[in-house]
Amino acid sequence: MEEEFSEMRNELQSRDGLWRRIQLECQQLHAELLKIKEYKDMQEIQTKHQSSRVQLTEQLENKNAEFLLFAESQECQQEELNKIRNHVYREEQPHGSEQERMKTEISDLTEELHQKEITIATIMEKATLLERQLKMELETKDKLLAKQQLLELRYEVIKSENTHLKLMV
Repeated sequence: MEEEFSEMRNELQSRDGLWRRIQLECQQLHAELLKIKEYKDMQEIQTKHQSSRVQLTEQLENKNAEFLLFAESQECQQEELNKIRNHVYREEQPHGSEQERMKTEISDLTEELHQKEITIATIMEKATLLERQLKMELETKDKLLAKQQLLELRYEVIKSENTHLKLMV
């Protein structure tokens, strides 16, 4: 029975390690999102803007897909943790103090899992906010590009009129 408990504890520890890796990946993804924003700000308004818009949109969609995969993975792990918890409860019924210790461990792990769920939800909200901000900035740059093209057209018209006037003089 202790061997089963040890196996369960090892499994819980391995799941905790997996959660840490997921959290690290979330941090890395957040850092990547920040890099994408910096990259977007440095782009030129004209030709690079249009090609980067498609690229940034695809990257955001990929990041959102990754976040959704993390959320689904978290749900599966929650179900597995519940199964393990139920199994531990059944196995530890006759052992009073050992049972209390395991309940405390499971409670701690559940709380930790809950905190990780909150972290993932926060990251999802931040990703959505970043996506909205990027879309707004892309719209602003589209407007600026249109204004610039209009000004260039006006400049060409005035330049043409000036040349015509010079010829007339």
